[in-house]
Amino acid sequence: MNNTNNVPHIDRELDLSNTGRGVWLVKVPKYIANKWDKASGNIEVGKLKISRVPGQKAQVQLSLSEAVLCLKDPGEQSIPKEHRLDVSNVTRQSLGVFSHVVPSNTDAVIPESEKLYMEGRIVQKLECRPYADPTYYRLKSESIRKASMPQRQVQQLDRIVQNFKPISDHKHNIEYQEKKKAEGKKARDDKDAVLNMLFAAFEKHQYYNIKDLQKITKQPIVYLKEILKEVCNYNLKNPHKNMWELKPEYRHYKQEVPVETKEDKNSSDSD
Repeated sequence: MNNTNNVPHIDRELDLSNTGRGVWLVKVPKYIANKWDKASGNIEVGKLKISRVPGQKAQVQLSLSEAVLCLKDPGEQSIPKEHRLDVSNVTRQSLGVFSHVVPSNTDAVIPESEKLYMEGRIVQKLECRPYADPTYYRLKSESIRKASMPQRQVQQLDRIVQNFKPISDHKHNIEYQEKKKAEGKKARDDKDAVLNMLFAAFEKHQYYNIKDLQKITKQPIVYLKEILKEVCNYNLKNPHKNMWELKPEYRHYKQEVPVETKEDKNSSDSD
């Protein structure tokens, strides 16, 4: 398989000595996980009590330690102490737990390689749930209140915040409006003068598109189209599609005069 990210492959040792050990996968509420993150590594975070009744699933309870419960910020709500763990067996999945050890002495002449350990395979899943007591209700009520608070709030400022200077319009918008205004104010020439320019142009060529006629006459396009509709036809079919030509009654194209050849002259003299 090609390594598209060009990351060099690093060999790591995998220790499989604990492959046969069964471990639990426990899901705990976020408030417990936050407490455990704050706890130092040398304190007791809680105790598990497992009750086994023949013919029934094992009953598992978690009791948090007082040292963990005391890890509170000012104004923070208390959390429940007692929890139950719902147990379910893992039968259709193969899940494992791995740990990664990075060597501390990297400056050695022969540095140690990174190691991976398989800590065991997951045999049971447990979901930690609190008991419905007043402490839990207060905690849940506070979390709902915080979640319902809007993310953005209107604040009254007592001074000017110099984050940016507002402008009435942007440069490119101003240039566009000025150009549009200038084009809209093009002076309309007298209709007869425009017709003379059009007739003169059509004496040179039979067909024109609207852009060429606008360049020739220098008239606003709306005004120009009004005049063209009176004296011209607009072609909708090939080979002169989307082009204008004079109506038949306004066409005065010069007719070619036949050139008299020498032979024609001699024949007329003989007659």
